[in-house]
Amino acid sequence: MVEKSAQQALEAAGDPKHAARATRSAGRKMRSLLLDAASPLFRERGLSGTAITDIAAAANAFPSQITYYFRTKEALFVECACRDLLYLAQATEQAALKARTPREYTRALAETVTASDSIAFFAEALTLTRRRQDLAPLVERTIERLHSEGARAYAGQVARHGWRSLRAPDESSRRFWAVAIGIILEGCAMGRSPEALCAEMLRVLGEQAKSTGDTARLRLVDEHDASSHQSEEG
Repeated sequence: MVEKSAQQALEAAGDPKHAARATRSAGRKMRSLLLDAASPLFRERGLSGTAITDIAAAANAFPSQITYYFRTKEALFVECACRDLLYLAQATEQAALKARTPREYTRALAETVTASDSIAFFAEALTLTRRRQDLAPLVERTIERLHSEGARAYAGQVARHGWRSLRAPDESSRRFWAVAIGIILEGCAMGRSPEALCAEMLRVLGEQAKSTGDTARLRLVDEHDASSHQSEEG
């Protein structure tokens, strides 16, 4: 009877650990809702053209919740841009999974990134952090994650298909994103189409790896040349 009363009292008071978990879960959900609502508004209107009240209305939230979770509109802008870039990286990896050759793999990557405006959005966040160094750590973590996950995905594809990479995975990942950011920003400024941007990326990136068949053909050519050279000397 005593044990039952104690249990009832505990249930009535609520489990503090459960309450804490519920609060954290609700907080993560609200942050995600605010990011989902803010991202398209920032993309369409830019930072200065988007008001906190507009974001709150789109998320069915209060303006005070934005300042509670993100402190400032600028911080929300940067987090949106960083999150969208990582989403683009995931989409890029997924698009390249069907590739059977290194050329198909590079084309799938280039087509995916040039079809999106996530890199241009992220570039605005980079510019903003020049004036707001308190926001720089988030950008730095995003870039490092972009490179590490890109290297992991590329190394996995190389191992899966038995390709011979012309560079280390980390170098290949960093080179790809550096080329993508540079070409897309230049292309956006000049009004180039996604197709033109993709073609330019493929031209600049060149060959990333060689397939098993390419490697075998190269080996046969090398062996044939060596054999011919020996015959001529004999």
